Amino acid sequence: MARPREFDPQAVLDAAMEVFWEQGYEATSTEDLCRRTGLGRGSLYNAFGSKHRLYEEALRRYAETRADAQLRMLARPGPVRERLRELMLGVIDADMADPRRHGCLALNAATESAGRDGEVPGLVRRHFTDLEQALCHLVTLGQAAGELPAGRPPIQVARTFQSAYYGLRVLAKVTDDRNALLDVVEGALAAL
Repeated sequence: MARPREFDPQAVLDAAMEVFWEQGYEATSTEDLCRRTGLGRGSLYNAFGSKHRLYEEALRRYAETRADAQLRMLARPGPVRERLRELMLGVIDADMADPRRHGCLALNAATESAGRDGEVPGLVRRHFTDLEQALCHLVTLGQAAGELPAGRPPIQVARTFQSAYYGLRVLAKVTDDRNALLDVVEGALAAL
């Protein structure tokens, strides 16, 4: 009879997610994962199969926790521009408060070579698509209410804003100039 698991899978995924987020997939060793999760190598592999499979699960966990929180924030009532501003200001605050400047795990995954293997490309695409759809919905609402100009297709406006958002996430990894980041926010909002 197999022994029951004696660990909290969500806690293990949270710890693994943090390691991958801090170091990236390639730089994360199995020893790093064991140390941070508290599991031995055998338990880690029995539970998750491989380092890459654990990475995929960590990306799913990121989507369930961090990314979904942003989508819920965008879905709240209020003026469209204010919700979009809040999204961008929130990531500026989070990124600048992080001394190691980890940025966005999904964006990091998209730019690593591991982001082209297994289920990772689909997980990252899903993350990007979910944000694109939420933004498109907001733009549609803003255009219908007269809050945003209606001259361009909502999907085009959403994709342009999303590009500025992800550019902001990258820029926040390398600058301490909050005013430069705020310029990106104001420029993205003005382009709506």
